[in-house]
Amino acid sequence: MISTTADTEQKYKGKLMTPEKAVTRIASGSTVIQPLGAGEPPALLKAISEAVKAKKLQNLTMHAMLPLTNTLKTVLRDDLPAEINWESYFFSGVDRNAYRNKRATYVPNLFHQAPRLFEEFGQIDTVIATVSPMDRHGCFSLGVSVDYTLAVCRKAKQLIVEVNPNMPRVHGAGFLHIDEVDCIVEHTASLEEVEPPTFGPEEERIGQLIAEMIPNGATLQLGIGGIPSAVVKYLMDHRDLGIHTEMMSDSLMDLILAGVATGRRKTIHKHKAVISFATGTKRLYDFLDDNPMIEALPVEYVNDPAIIAGNYRQIAINAALQVDLTGQCCAESFGASQYSGTGGQLDFIRGAFDSPEGRAILAFQSTAKGGAVSRIVPTLSPGAVVTTPRTDVHYLVTEYGTAQLKGKSLRERARLIIGLAHPQFRESLEYEAKQLGLI
Repeated sequence: MISTTADTEQKYKGKLMTPEKAVTRIASGSTVIQPLGAGEPPALLKAISEAVKAKKLQNLTMHAMLPLTNTLKTVLRDDLPAEINWESYFFSGVDRNAYRNKRATYVPNLFHQAPRLFEEFGQIDTVIATVSPMDRHGCFSLGVSVDYTLAVCRKAKQLIVEVNPNMPRVHGAGFLHIDEVDCIVEHTASLEEVEPPTFGPEEERIGQLIAEMIPNGATLQLGIGGIPSAVVKYLMDHRDLGIHTEMMSDSLMDLILAGVATGRRKTIHKHKAVISFATGTKRLYDFLDDNPMIEALPVEYVNDPAIIAGNYRQIAINAALQVDLTGQCCAESFGASQYSGTGGQLDFIRGAFDSPEGRAILAFQSTAKGGAVSRIVPTLSPGAVVTTPRTDVHYLVTEYGTAQLKGKSLRERARLIIGLAHPQFRESLEYEAKQLGLI
C-alpha cells in the first residue's frame, strides 16, 4: 500500500522530538556513526556532547570521516570528559589535533570499502545525519553526503535524522524514506563551508602541465586543494569533459557552469556529473539543489575501480606528500604520524589506469617548508605510509615536469624522478641513488 501525504505527515509528527530527547535513545557503550563533512548534524552533536558532559552518556565510540567545525565545537571539545572513543576514517584538521593528543585513532581503509568495513567488521548501533526536509513522497535527501552514509543509515539499529532546510535535495541514490527513520529533530543552520584554496606559481605551473595532459572528452576526478584549482583554470578552453569523482567541489561546478563539463562524451552516466559527496561553499550547495545534472551515488559504486575503469579517458588527479626514487608515494602521513588518510586515491589510481586511454596522475610541489625540504627523497621517511605503491604509480607531476613510470625499470624511474626534483636537490639525490644501487 502506498502511503498518502497525510500518512507521511502523521508519521513525521510521531517521530519528531527535541535533540536532547533523541539522544536519550543512545546507550552508553554503543557506537555512533556520523556523515562525512558538511553532512554532520550540529544539534545532535551538541546534545551528545552535553549528555557526555553530564555523564549521562559514557564510553561512546564515534566514527566519522573528514569532520568539520561542528564536531570540533561539540564531541571533540577539549573540556569534555574522555568518554568518547573517536575513530576516524580520514583525518581533517579537527580530529588530527585530537589524534596528536591521543584522543582519537585512525582506521586504515580504501574509501570504496568503507561501507563494507562498517557493516562486516564493526557495529552500527546509531547513525545521526543531516537531511533535507521531507518531500511529498515521504523521502529525505542525504544531500552533500551520500558516500558511506547511505549504507550505514540502512544497516543501523536506529537512525536519527536532523532536518535542515539548508541541506540541498540532491538527485541520485541518497534518499531515505520516513519508514526507515526512527527519530527526527529539526534544526536550521548554514552548512559548513570550505572556501576554494588559492594557489601559488608552482601550483599554477603544475596545473598548466596537467591540463595539457587532459584531452577533450575526458572524464575527471579532482580533489580539493591549490593544484586542482589551478588545473581547472587551464581547462576552460576544453570541450565536453565529464565528471566522475568522489568529491564535488566549487572548481568542478565552475567547469559545468562554463559549459566545459557537459558529460556528453561519457560512456557511463552520460550527461551526468557523478559524485559521492560535496564540500565547498554555499554557492556550491545551492547549485546542487534539485539539479538534474548531478547524480550522487554511494561510494562503494563511485569509487569502485572497476566502475571507474568503465569511463573512457578517466583522468584521476591526486596529491602526494613525499615520493621516493622508486616511485613509492606517501600521501597521508609525516613519518609514522597519521596526517589525513588513504581516501579514494588508490581507488582512482587503479580505476583510471584501467580506463581506455585513462591517466592516473599524482601531483605535488617539489619542495616543502619554503623550499627547504625536498618532497622527493631517496627513501621514504621511517614509518611513512605507502598510500600508492610504486607498482600502481602511472604519472608523477611537479612544477619541473611530468614522468610516466609504468613499465620503467628502477634505474629509469630514479632518473625520471630526480628530474622532477628542485634543481638544488638533484645532485644529492643522484648521489643517494648511486649509494642505493638504483643508478
